[in-house]
Amino acid sequence: MNTKLTLTIEKSVIEDAKKYAKEKERSLSSLIENYLRAITKSTKDEIGKETSIVQSLKGSFQMPKDFDYKKELARKLSEKYM
Repeated sequence: MNTKLTLTIEKSVIEDAKKYAKEKERSLSSLIENYLRAITKSTKDEIGKETSIVQSLKGSFQMPKDFDYKKELARKLSEKYM
């Protein structure tokens, strides 16, 4: 069932999106619907799951027991900005 939705979007963005939709021979509504479907599906799929990249890297790095990440972060940031 389709339902009407009103959005407030900057005019130039709408114009660019309409041009894009026309080039792709799609309606703006279908582009937005598919985009929203994709981001909500990926969010649902990712909740509680690790990506294959994360799984492949898991356990590949061992930090020293005495490693203090807060001190290391502060040191790196001070090097970068000082």
